[in-house]
Amino acid sequence: MVFALGRLALAQETTLVLDPEKTTVSFSLEATLHTVHGRFRLKSGVIQFNPAIGAASGSAVVDATSGETGNSRRDRNMHKDVLQSERYPEITFTPTRVTGSFVAQGESSVTVDGVLRLRGVEHAIALPFKNQTSDGALQATTQFTIPYVAWGLRNPSSFLRHVAEKVEVSIAAEGKLTSAAAQR
Repeated sequence: MVFALGRLALAQETTLVLDPEKTTVSFSLEATLHTVHGRFRLKSGVIQFNPAIGAASGSAVVDATSGETGNSRRDRNMHKDVLQSERYPEITFTPTRVTGSFVAQGESSVTVDGVLRLRGVEHAIALPFKNQTSDGALQATTQFTIPYVAWGLRNPSSFLRHVAEKVEVSIAAEGKLTSAAAQR
């Protein structure tokens, strides 16, 4: 009976409020003789979705100015020349569709299609999420590649230092779920 009620609740609109303190946005970039690792902070995230019809809306906002790799010179270059984070202080993901099987309790996998706004330009992207839900709490993870050079961002390579033209991104997110029925 509880399982049936959980499925029924998820057949309507559900809201996910992400917890910025419990969400990590990490990246890695292959470079000459090493891999650069870094992270960004999530500013906010509220996503509405209805898995029964595939609808999704809302946004997740990453603080572009928070990006850090542990090397101040490299970070200055990343912010000034690659991300231009003073001019574009936010990276935003706006979901448009959700597909897959989502459950109120347990493990599930979904793909969230949407638009990633990076340095003022919108790019269509599909993010595959693995989810763990329990008692209204959600933990979700995804990994994806951003072809930043193909998307018009500057490659910071130099004569002696070469970096890949794609960056690997990993997100581990936590948040709270509420259904439209519970909000009434």
